[in-house]
Amino acid sequence: MATYEVNTAAVSHARRLIEARQYVLDSDWGEVQPHAEAENAYLERHSWDDYGAWFLGLTEGANDETKARHAFVYGDLRRVHRSGLIACVYRAAEWRHKDVELAAHDLLQHLDRVSA
Repeated sequence: MATYEVNTAAVSHARRLIEARQYVLDSDWGEVQPHAEAENAYLERHSWDDYGAWFLGLTEGANDETKARHAFVYGDLRRVHRSGLIACVYRAAEWRHKDVELAAHDLLQHLDRVSA
């Protein structure tokens, strides 16, 4: 099983987006999460650092500047989605990636406080 470290740059990026009110509170994550074509299109216009800022986990041992390096997407490459954060919490908890789970949970709580 892959192991992950928390992507602190992504956590900071998500916090900035939340504070700037760049979020969606009610969405169907299965419908809005970025698919491979959207990710490829994003990478054509942005750097790997910009791309990585959308993923709360970094796969340990994976090469930098590869999609395999990035895990636990939380937004649609434009805005934070509450449903995306919930999916990150759930998936990380399911596979016992505690640090990523807690980072996603903290962001979810921050989003709920800001949006209340």
